[in-house]
Amino acid sequence: MQEATFLILTALASGSQHGYAIITEVTEISGGRVRLRAGTLYTALDRLRADGLVAVEREEIVDGRLRRYYRLTDHGAVALRAEAARLQANASAALARLRLAGGMA
Repeated sequence: MQEATFLILTALASGSQHGYAIITEVTEISGGRVRLRAGTLYTALDRLRADGLVAVEREEIVDGRLRRYYRLTDHGAVALRAEAARLQANASAALARLRLAGGMA
């Protein structure tokens, strides 16, 4: 799973959000390392919807513009949980090897 996908799903794990809120949340979660552009986000959301990982929860008009709220699906939560476990296992393995090698861990 690409980092941006992981971060988008992580942002939606706490509840439904609209696009700008997802962009803001991803920046916060990543400590400012990842700053999604709107085009990148909506391309990713379209792909995630097609894959059944996110769904549109509702739409509303705000200041004359459509605001779409996305939510994590059950399938998306399973995929996010699996990826988080995989990343955690990899990080644990790296830290253990660093300890064995006398590195800083």
